[in-house]
Amino acid sequence: MASGIFAVLDDIAALMDDVSVAAKIATRKTAGILGDDLAVNAEKATGFLASREIPVLWAITKGSFINKLIIVPIALLLNAFFPVAIKYILILGGFYLAFEGAEKIIHYIFHRQKKAIEVVKEQEEEGEEAENKKIKSAITTDFILSVEIVIIALGAVQELHQSMAIQIVTVSVVAIIATVGVYGIVALIVRMDDLGYSLIKKSNNKGFGNAVGNALVKLLPIIIKALAVIGTIALLLVSGGIFVHNIDYFHHLLPNIPSIVKEFGVGLVAGLVVVAIVTLFQKMIGSKPKAH
Repeated sequence: MASGIFAVLDDIAALMDDVSVAAKIATRKTAGILGDDLAVNAEKATGFLASREIPVLWAITKGSFINKLIIVPIALLLNAFFPVAIKYILILGGFYLAFEGAEKIIHYIFHRQKKAIEVVKEQEEEGEEAENKKIKSAITTDFILSVEIVIIALGAVQELHQSMAIQIVTVSVVAIIATVGVYGIVALIVRMDDLGYSLIKKSNNKGFGNAVGNALVKLLPIIIKALAVIGTIALLLVSGGIFVHNIDYFHHLLPNIPSIVKEFGVGLVAGLVVVAIVTLFQKMIGSKPKAH
């Protein structure tokens, strides 16, 4: 009896050892997309009223966990029985990300940037409906980024020729690390100013604590603006990368251009095309006469 228990424990230890090795490799391969995921989601989780930052972030985090619960089993099943579908799902997701990135650039170029007081007033007036809309948008974007993270992690594990059990556990571990890591860092970013004010108060406006506190308070708006730019670039890079790696025409297009430039360019062009199609469709729908 005792020997049987120790044998089971030994098997579990061996499994976890294989999982840790596979997870380390998979995490390394997904590091790039995780960085993009952080930039995109940090930008989407900021810009709310201070009192709503943590509730909004928690809502997005819960949505991200639900995304992973949906994506991981479906990705494993599709990979086992219908692997070609994964490619087309990724491409469709790429068009959505490209659309989001291009739309942000167009909005920045052609729309007047609102002052901080206007943004606060608008948020107060729009209330729960606008907040829920932003949360839904963030969760949708997270879903598409999560699909790519899970698929890259799954591909990394398969390269090691691991069993199905190890594939399932490893991909699940990477998915959890991605969610906890990304949104944990985002939570630290959005509460930087609170930490800064706390340090200023405790130091009585003197010494090292005061200097660090003031630095954190002043850095937050700079970081938020930087995240808006980095997040937009990341959307286009991720979408362009999906197209370049999954569509042969783009893969072989302009081979002498650096991959990062090509991916950004492909993502931007695809995004502008989708924005044009969506805008045209909206105008066509809007121009239809209403039925009496």
